[in-house]
Amino acid sequence: MKKLSLRTRVVTGAVAVAALGAGTFGAVSATAAPAESAAAAPAAATSATSATSAKNTTESTHLTIDAATKAAQAALDAAEKENQRITVAVVDRNGNTIVTLRGDGAGPQSYESAEKKAYTAVAWNAPTSELAKRLEQAPNLKDIPGTLFLAGGAPVTAKNAPIAGIGVAGAPSGALDEKFAQAGAAALGR
Repeated sequence: MKKLSLRTRVVTGAVAVAALGAGTFGAVSATAAPAESAAAAPAAATSATSATSAKNTTESTHLTIDAATKAAQAALDAAEKENQRITVAVVDRNGNTIVTLRGDGAGPQSYESAEKKAYTAVAWNAPTSELAKRLEQAPNLKDIPGTLFLAGGAPVTAKNAPIAGIGVAGAPSGALDEKFAQAGAAALGR
């Protein structure tokens, strides 16, 4: 092993100490920055809140995961009582799926159909059986992405506004699908 000169050892040691010091300083600076930012955040939020008046904002109501699951299970139970194999989907106001339950033996097409029916019901705040009738006057409605204008979707409302949609697919008729979706919606009122 080659022996290093005194000068090389001193320079190498100084570089190591400098690197260690820079790393420590960087770590202290990195942990100190969020504390300073956190202290400034409430002040910024307060000034932003005072600048925003109530007429510039709106509140919305959302269905909880527990409520969505309760509704989906009620729809599935109603279908099982009639020996029907269905899939039920519950979506939020924005059409995002909260929960989907696929019953034993439900067809593979029922999963996507249930989600689309739920989305369609909440988007128009109407049962999809009613919306299917509107296609006679406006046949282009069916071209809107993500929608399905077949009976089986029911909206869920709170404070006279849509907050969720329940879609059911897989029964031999849209009337049955919608009956089970309505059973899911009714479970939320209990």
